[in-house]
Amino acid sequence: MLDAPIARVENLRVEFQTKQGLVVGVEDVSFEINPGETVCVVGESGSGKSVSSLSLMRLVEFGGGKIADGRLLFDRKAEGIVDLAQTDQALMRSIRGNEIGMIFQEPMTALNPVFTVERQLTEGLRLHKSLTRDQATERALELLREVRIPEPERRIKQYPHELSGGMRQRVVIAMAMACEPRLLIADEPTTALDVTIQAEILALMDRLKRETGTAVMFITHDMAVVAQMADRVVVMYRGKKVEEGPVTDIFENPQHDYTKSLLAAVPKLGEMRGKSLPEPMRLLGTKDHDLTPIEGTNVPLLTVQNLTTRFPVKGGFLRRTVANVHAVEDVSFVINQGQTLSLVGESGCGKSTVGRSILRLVDPLSGSVDLGGQDILALPAAEMRQARVHMQMVFQDPFASLNPQMQLSDQVAEPLRNYNVVSGQALEERVAVLFDRVELPRSFLQRFPHELSGGQRQRVAIARALALNPKLIIADEAVSALDVSVQAQVLNLMMELQSDLGLSFLFISHDMAVVERVSHQVAVMYLGRIVEIGPRSAVFETPQHAYTKALMKAVPIADPRRRKKEKDLNFKPIPSPIHALDYSPAPSQYKKVAAGHYVLTTDSGY
Repeated sequence: MLDAPIARVENLRVEFQTKQGLVVGVEDVSFEINPGETVCVVGESGSGKSVSSLSLMRLVEFGGGKIADGRLLFDRKAEGIVDLAQTDQALMRSIRGNEIGMIFQEPMTALNPVFTVERQLTEGLRLHKSLTRDQATERALELLREVRIPEPERRIKQYPHELSGGMRQRVVIAMAMACEPRLLIADEPTTALDVTIQAEILALMDRLKRETGTAVMFITHDMAVVAQMADRVVVMYRGKKVEEGPVTDIFENPQHDYTKSLLAAVPKLGEMRGKSLPEPMRLLGTKDHDLTPIEGTNVPLLTVQNLTTRFPVKGGFLRRTVANVHAVEDVSFVINQGQTLSLVGESGCGKSTVGRSILRLVDPLSGSVDLGGQDILALPAAEMRQARVHMQMVFQDPFASLNPQMQLSDQVAEPLRNYNVVSGQALEERVAVLFDRVELPRSFLQRFPHELSGGQRQRVAIARALALNPKLIIADEAVSALDVSVQAQVLNLMMELQSDLGLSFLFISHDMAVVERVSHQVAVMYLGRIVEIGPRSAVFETPQHAYTKALMKAVPIADPRRRKKEKDLNFKPIPSPIHALDYSPAPSQYKKVAAGHYVLTTDSGY
């Protein structure tokens, strides 16, 4: 490119003063971003990706950081090049939002819950562009149309809590693009989103970049997103830049050991083609004998039939039930001993409610759940407590499911104490063995949850779930919040435990590449119903239902030569699952496509 770079980071060093002393967040990092170019900064939690971006915005000081060394050169076009590291905060206020836009990871914290979308979108326009209220509103509506928000005239009057996650993220993108910034910094903007919404937002950002010539600094730990978006890639590890290059070079010929291990840990959609059984991932350092496929058995362990769960919607002065949310509608499936069935679909399709209904954490309206010959839904409270020994759950957020005030050894021992399985010395030994099983050092027994990383906390949650030797583990998005390499290690651990202990998993996820890696059977959910179910190879390689096909098309693949085009993504908006009290849905009926492979014939609304 002939144009001069819009932003140049030179020898950046950022320090944080903590109780334990000085911590260096970023050390001697340099890179540049050219007009119309997307530079992806990748690395795992704690590698210094976000600290670099917050330094460019000069927001790092508000988080206790200090730019100790280096230059942050930014080309302001008319005003020339300035060093943002030396700029006073008054000038930074006019640059922030106006010339450098930022999209944060969590849209709910980036939006103010007490102001309407209109107020938040027009604020920057009136401040930086000196527009009148009417002009700013007109421009705000235009922005909402650009980011493909349906019914913008209605949405602009709403508050953030009235929008879905994907819509909120689009509003944040619209806010960042409002003043047509020269540089757009996107910090993990799609991490919390579903596959289909992620695909649309990535395509949207790519289109806006092409149309406006904005330079984009894209921060992520998802290598499939990097393959989809990047022109150049900067790889960071422990506060340092370890490799930089064009996206195809990084993926096809990585030089640094860390980049190689990062790419080895990425599950790629299509990797399991031609294989009928799941097998652990080939991480750097694993032996071939660790990669044996997991067969399981053909003996049914869990049989779910016609499961229906609805939630009442209260309204009016007397808080009467005025409608129902049809969360799970007539769902049936079987999980065999030692096998994994994965439930996939978008947020709000009813996946987690199925898992909670099976454990009776929410009470289903009707249906039957049979676990090893026991009808779970018919059990009285005392017997239900006993049945829970055989079923355990691993939640998405390990920090929320662990008690911050208890030592880890006590948390793993708690189920054993509750059910009087072992006590005294035998209890301590059992807990230590569980820590060995999930590959955590015994020195961690006396630690508290905040002293561990996300992946280590998730291992503690798995150890606790294993304590009572359950037959079934329901893993609800158990690896979605983890870094790539940690996710791969936890998945391999789960498959190893399945192979050794004959565990059955109900694996709830929206990450199709992970699902392809771990599953024997796959069930695709849409709006409370299973629209397609069958062996993993059949569902992934010959999808039949229109929704399954759309879902497969949306998944970014960790290969820069197989990028998705915006025209491939034609998703229909999801209808509301809320229906009047007198609404009675048709039962789910299926057509057999092949052995064990069924497709819904009842109208699913897609």
